[in-house]
Amino acid sequence: MDSWKKAVVAGAIGAGAILFMKRRFPAGVLATGLGLAVLASEYPEHFERVRRRLPEYFERGMQVMEMAGRAGRRLTWANAGRSAMEVWEEISG
Repeated sequence: MDSWKKAVVAGAIGAGAILFMKRRFPAGVLATGLGLAVLASEYPEHFERVRRRLPEYFERGMQVMEMAGRAGRRLTWANAGRSAMEVWEEISG
């Protein structure tokens, strides 16, 4: 990859991260998208592979979120009627 492309990618992704931290989400998405577009133009075969596997990644992410939700419900149910301080003391040992 040419050095100017590396600079564009690093700058765009860095700017996107800063914009996300400043809660400027539309601008952050735009800056990050620019960096990813330059990367995709340089490595199209890798991005094609990722694009084909997106449904699998999405499904795994949904499974993780479902497990986290079930765990949260169980903790809430198990600790119903107890103060937050009692629960924290039990968790922290």
